[in-house]
Amino acid sequence: MDGRHRVAVTGVGVVASCGVGRKAFWDGLFVEPPHGRELPIHDFDPRQWYDKRELRRVDRFAQLARAAALEAWEDGGEPEPDPPLGGVMIGTGFGGYLTLEEQMRISMTEGEEYTNRFAIPMVMPNAAAAEVSIKLGWQGPCEAITTACATGTHNIAAGARLIEDGRCDVVLAGSTEGAMARTAVYGFARLTALSTSGVSRPFDARRDGFVFSEGSGVLLLERLDHAKARGAHIYALLLGSGSTADGLHITAPNPDGASAAECMRRALAAAGVSPEQVSHVNAHGTSTTNNDEAEARAIRSVFGSHRVPVTSTKGAHGHALGAAGSVEAVGCVLSLEHGIIPPTLGYGEPDPDLDIDVVAEPTPFEPGPILSNSFAFGGHNAALVFAPADWGREGGGA
Repeated sequence: MDGRHRVAVTGVGVVASCGVGRKAFWDGLFVEPPHGRELPIHDFDPRQWYDKRELRRVDRFAQLARAAALEAWEDGGEPEPDPPLGGVMIGTGFGGYLTLEEQMRISMTEGEEYTNRFAIPMVMPNAAAAEVSIKLGWQGPCEAITTACATGTHNIAAGARLIEDGRCDVVLAGSTEGAMARTAVYGFARLTALSTSGVSRPFDARRDGFVFSEGSGVLLLERLDHAKARGAHIYALLLGSGSTADGLHITAPNPDGASAAECMRRALAAAGVSPEQVSHVNAHGTSTTNNDEAEARAIRSVFGSHRVPVTSTKGAHGHALGAAGSVEAVGCVLSLEHGIIPPTLGYGEPDPDLDIDVVAEPTPFEPGPILSNSFAFGGHNAALVFAPADWGREGGGA
């Protein structure tokens, strides 16, 4: 690590279509979701975190983030850092899209005087990070990276760097999305990105697009020695990250997967982990034809003869866009905690052209490093490497 601080995960928080809260979410990863091109969160009640007056001023994407962040903070023992040393890195792909669509409708049909006077702060993409910072009174770095479907992974990586560099003792890092507005749904439909069958089937020969969902995932990241000193439960270590760009097309991935493969290699190199040490890959696995083909090529390129198990939890919770990477990061951490690789729900008919080992059933494993991928519109590629809390001790890896 060249003198850089090691990063521990000491708390997790999540709100997803398959479950609100880490326990319900984990259970939901093993349950087939309802069919349909959208998977909204039906059992989220923002009144648990806001009073009626506050709710009129906060868009859904920020509400989801506050719920996930507070769960992660409480799960981690509610650490109270010195004000300069508490950071928040929570991004979004769309921001307050629901508010934007509604306020545009009101302004055009009813007039200026009927628009919400808090519309601007409700729409701004940094509102979720600000909500968490204000709620906790943390005065360290508070930022929001936006890279479409790689947003969550990039924010977690950036949060880890704040700790590695000694700028923060603790950071709440992740992402959020609450953008199920009609124009967003219709836009993805026009791009032919949404599943026409209403089933997410990552890496399956029958895959026909993704299922649109929403959610938020937040990790409490902490300097390892700080976490140990206060006796915190350590879920996992975040060993390293990678980031590249395709530099090719605004929506289509590089077909040969070369940039995605380089991103994975950089993450593994930063983590000091060899491909043979990886227990499994938590794939981006959107269930679209082009993405799954490119990602499969990238995985084969990186791992070669090592037939690494590959899973995509989007079969359970759909594609939460900007929240996808952080929701899936929560899944990785809980996978290490439980010693089980979640299945790729919807997968049943292998695609011989992909030639990867897709995890179709819940699979016990000896916890080891997990590579988590996120690839996005715009050609943004991001990857994280998580490992068990004892990784690096005698018998626990390099």
